[in-house]
Amino acid sequence: MTLRRKRSSVDAVVARIEEDRESSGDTVPSGFPSLDALIGGGFRKRDLIVLGGDVGVGKSALALAFALRAVRQGTSVLFATGEMTEDRLMERALAIEGRVRIDDLRAGAVRDPARADVRAAALWLRGAPLEVRHLDAADFSVFADQLSATTAGLVVVDYLQLVPAPAGRTAQDEDLALVLRHLKALAISREVPLLVVTQLATHARGRVDPRPTLDDFGALGSVKQHADVVLALYREEMHRPGPEVEGATELIVAKNRNGPTGFVDLYFYHPWMRFEDMLDPER
Repeated sequence: MTLRRKRSSVDAVVARIEEDRESSGDTVPSGFPSLDALIGGGFRKRDLIVLGGDVGVGKSALALAFALRAVRQGTSVLFATGEMTEDRLMERALAIEGRVRIDDLRAGAVRDPARADVRAAALWLRGAPLEVRHLDAADFSVFADQLSATTAGLVVVDYLQLVPAPAGRTAQDEDLALVLRHLKALAISREVPLLVVTQLATHARGRVDPRPTLDDFGALGSVKQHADVVLALYREEMHRPGPEVEGATELIVAKNRNGPTGFVDLYFYHPWMRFEDMLDPER
């Protein structure tokens, strides 16, 4: 690198710092203060964030929580899903925001005063800058065009294994590695945080410590290589049941390219599909 180019790069970084200080900053808050404190204020623009965990641990619910809390703090969100229809996603959103049992919503059995909370949540959701797109399982270019065209400040993809590979079919791990590289490139080109949910490849429940590790994410090590932040969700009650651990959740920051790793304590209200920060819950 020439001296001139190095000076230009340094000047660009300083200019961005000054611009971010004067505008909204370089991060999108996750809405969970303990997590934001650990990862430097929230999800950074141009970063690829990967969220994984065991089957049924609540990955999609947490991804939706991130989206809803970002919207509440003024960030527009694109939520691309292959898991659920838009109706099902909104049903979950109403349960989370209204703090009502999702089974009651589905059965139309919501009673007062919870009915008023659901109405208030529905009114807010109608006008919220939350765009829901269905993942096109046939063509990565369609998906990439949707992401490139959006004006959203945060993109959430649920989930990695449903994103079509950009090239012809190969082995699944090679496909996932290729998709991760392209998602990282999209995060950079769109200058947004891009959070993608993934299934774990090799998680074994019978081991001494069942907490997910970086190696459990598989994809030929591409998660370790390309992700800027890796979040692993762990609920003790799924592995060592007991009344004293019901709802207790660890969100493990297994990788953080720009800061420390560690974990934050969450609580999962399963009937509402809602996570709360144990140290700083929403009121």
